[in-house]
Amino acid sequence: MRSEDDRLSQTFAALANSTRRAILARLAEGEATVNELAEPFDMSLPAISKHIRVLERAGLIIQGQKAQYRPCTIDVTPLKEISRWTEQYRHIWEARFDRIDDYINQLNDKENNHE
Repeated sequence: MRSEDDRLSQTFAALANSTRRAILARLAEGEATVNELAEPFDMSLPAISKHIRVLERAGLIIQGQKAQYRPCTIDVTPLKEISRWTEQYRHIWEARFDRIDDYINQLNDKENNHE
């Protein structure tokens, strides 16, 4: 259980940064080199490389070796773990949304009755 908690914490920490989320979004379209990943950002290549290392440590990307470049690909396994973890709370969210929906309907009914 502890290692699963550690993995989740590492994944959430990696996803807490908008640049890293943008990098993952790009990789969801297909593999890319570090230079390709850096293109849309106004930051240095070493800064992008640091973000890539964080994503690698979290298991969210894999950096391969092809000839003289190292293409990055996304690994969705940690995202699946987050999905499984959040799924256990779905019933709570749905119950709260249902209560909010009921409350809004009550307000609408009161408003319609006063008109």
